[in-house]
Amino acid sequence: MSNAPKTDDHAKLLVALQDIDRMLKEVESNSGAELKEMGFNLDGVEEVKKARARLAERVPPQLLNRYERVSKSFDRSIVPVVQDLCTGCFARIPTSFRYEKNAVMTCESCGRILYFA
Repeated sequence: MSNAPKTDDHAKLLVALQDIDRMLKEVESNSGAELKEMGFNLDGVEEVKKARARLAERVPPQLLNRYERVSKSFDRSIVPVVQDLCTGCFARIPTSFRYEKNAVMTCESCGRILYFA
């Protein structure tokens, strides 16, 4: 049995990576200074960066590159499909995509990475 993550795990890994990236972005932005002023302890940022690196190692390189490229254009680069709609741009997902459960696909309209919830 292989230790490689299944395709549905890839989506979960990307969502977790996106969450970590958003946290790091918030801390590294101006709001990070505001958070410190409000008394939040931000000493664990380096540990979060290490966790992000470990998580990124588990994502196939081609998928990680796609995620990082799309992340430059969108705040939320990986979004779920809900009721056959991309929740990033609300475009209807083609019928052929519906048969690809647990697949990580790209929205033909906005280019975001999709996963099926």
